[in-house]
Amino acid sequence: MSSASKFITEAASSSSVLRLILKAFDRTHAPKTALGLYLLYILIKYRDNVIGTRRANLPGPTGLPLIGNFILFAMTPMNQISQLHDRFHEKYGSTWSFTMPGLGRSIMVNDPAAVEHVLKTNFWAYEKGPLLQDSNKDLLGAGIFSSDGQHWKWQRKMASHIFNVRAFRDYTSNVFVRESDIVAAYLDTVAQKGTVVDIHEIFLKFTLDSFGEISFGQSFGCLDDPEKEVEFAAAFDRLNATVSERLFLGPWRLVEWWTGRNKQVVKDRKIITEFSLDIIRNRRMNGYDKPQKDLLQLFIDLKDEDGNPLSDDMLKDSILNFIIAGRDTTAQALSWMFYLMHSSSADKNIAQKLRKEIEDVLGDDLPSYESSKKMVYAEACLYEALRLYPSVPRNLKVCVEDDVLPNGVEIKKGEFFQWSSWTMGRDTATWGPDAKIYRPERWLSGEKASPTKFPAFHAGPRTCLGQQFATIEAITIMSTLFKKFSFELVDPDTEPAYGAGLTLPMANGLPLRVHRRDH
Repeated sequence: MSSASKFITEAASSSSVLRLILKAFDRTHAPKTALGLYLLYILIKYRDNVIGTRRANLPGPTGLPLIGNFILFAMTPMNQISQLHDRFHEKYGSTWSFTMPGLGRSIMVNDPAAVEHVLKTNFWAYEKGPLLQDSNKDLLGAGIFSSDGQHWKWQRKMASHIFNVRAFRDYTSNVFVRESDIVAAYLDTVAQKGTVVDIHEIFLKFTLDSFGEISFGQSFGCLDDPEKEVEFAAAFDRLNATVSERLFLGPWRLVEWWTGRNKQVVKDRKIITEFSLDIIRNRRMNGYDKPQKDLLQLFIDLKDEDGNPLSDDMLKDSILNFIIAGRDTTAQALSWMFYLMHSSSADKNIAQKLRKEIEDVLGDDLPSYESSKKMVYAEACLYEALRLYPSVPRNLKVCVEDDVLPNGVEIKKGEFFQWSSWTMGRDTATWGPDAKIYRPERWLSGEKASPTKFPAFHAGPRTCLGQQFATIEAITIMSTLFKKFSFELVDPDTEPAYGAGLTLPMANGLPLRVHRRDH
């Protein structure tokens, strides 16, 4: 073995950098030699992972010295991240890892047992963590989706009371029916003209108007003129896309400053903050005299952990967190369902079965909470779309104490546990050989899928409080639209691209034609 090879081998295996340096350098060039050897040691130690991270005995994409997999993810478009996870899942199996500057090491696991362990069994050993909270702060503030510990626990308890109030349930159901009728009236004019409409945009306006009325007691007016941009919605969407990309940018503050994007962030944050605070201050000044309380009033009537009324900032954060859950996710799920049901590869019997169930359950009546609960096939159509196109396609938690996953993989404090709901929903080992096929019937036979097999609504203590809320909203507008219209995609042969975001928006919408049904 040559002296150089011997040195490299020794450097890679020795635990004492100082001993190697003292052994190797000559006294004449001691400082330079010491520095050079130390840098060589660092390069060898972190030869394919981020500096400061451990070398995990796990498969995964090969990284570069000191920066790990930064180039790989920086060069991958945000609308290809889920497909990248799919490829790595097929190549490396259910568990693999990678490193990123600022993020450190992530253990990527697409296994229901491991997801159950993290989200339920050992729940308190994993948190959102300061890194996620910092990157999402411009949009989510200190709201329920980014908080941890007792602050999260209090918010969860507070919100659960609201969603379990029967009057609130009945109120939301009535709002969904009214807003669905507005959408139907607009689509009737589209059908009459024979023009093309972006149904994804319509669903976003429907859910935002519905949630505006439910949250603030007033609609955002999106459906008053569906072709007009709503300033709040546009700012909200831009900010959503920005914060979701930050985990893949390493030093994202520097990147946003360099690109000038930080200026747009300031503008967008100001728009959504001032809009929300104006409504809150107006409510405090003028009071509320309607018989059914909206979400804002229910929050105003609550007390914080110390028994004090909620501050305006706390109210603002709570409302914005619920908007991203109540507006984006449902609209996106409906859009992907429409694509799956009307694509050229779709089983045409699915839409017919859905219409028959709607007609059998509703007859000439309007949709209601009770009728929606009877539409099992409609729910199956929605959940099957969420299986393939989950509204939150990927998620992560930081480990706060050393742990061992059910598959024996060690995860250290400060490392991240990540899972891809997108990949899990397409895994043939979990869902069978037809995992990539849209087949609502799979939800009507056998045992109901566990939340960790189907994590579209999360699982464990953080299970989505609005699951029933979203399901009823989606089934209400499905009932209204499929009863009156049939639909035809402009491009039924092409899968829509998804856009950047914490959720799964369609990048270019979903253009389709609307046809009145012949009754």
